[in-house]
Amino acid sequence: MGFRINTNIGALNAHANSVVNANELDKSLSRLSSGLRINSAADDASGMAIADSLRSQAATLGQAINNGNDAIGILQTADKAMDEQLKILDTIKTKATQAAQDGQSLKTRTMLQADINRLMEELDNIANTTSFNGKQLLSGNFTNQEFQIGSQSNQTIKASIG
Repeated sequence: MGFRINTNIGALNAHANSVVNANELDKSLSRLSSGLRINSAADDASGMAIADSLRSQAATLGQAINNGNDAIGILQTADKAMDEQLKILDTIKTKATQAAQDGQSLKTRTMLQADINRLMEELDNIANTTSFNGKQLLSGNFTNQEFQIGSQSNQTIKASIG
């Protein structure tokens, strides 16, 4: 008794084409569901490289913007503190002028000097406690601080407060 094997070439071709069509359908559905023109390097290798480069550049520029905002925040903090110090200095000047009048009694001059001493302590307190992210701003040590504000290494600004 012998065996007879029949091969249905048409059915095999139909199955192979069905597999190819199913794979293509999966790719199309993947593209549609992601909304992206390029899902992998196989779709467009050069386009994928450009897209990755642009993504990286956007992230770098986003951080540069954050760095610039930090620099602005530092300068605004120092500016507000120095504005307050200027008001205190104006008050000290007024009190010193008042104390210099010949018509002031010793008691009044003593009280004015006590006020001036208190205001001087407040000046020192502002200088010693004004900080941004733990960095003292008005102590004279905040010099040549560099902030990266671009994607290139030479795109920086320097700030000094002192």
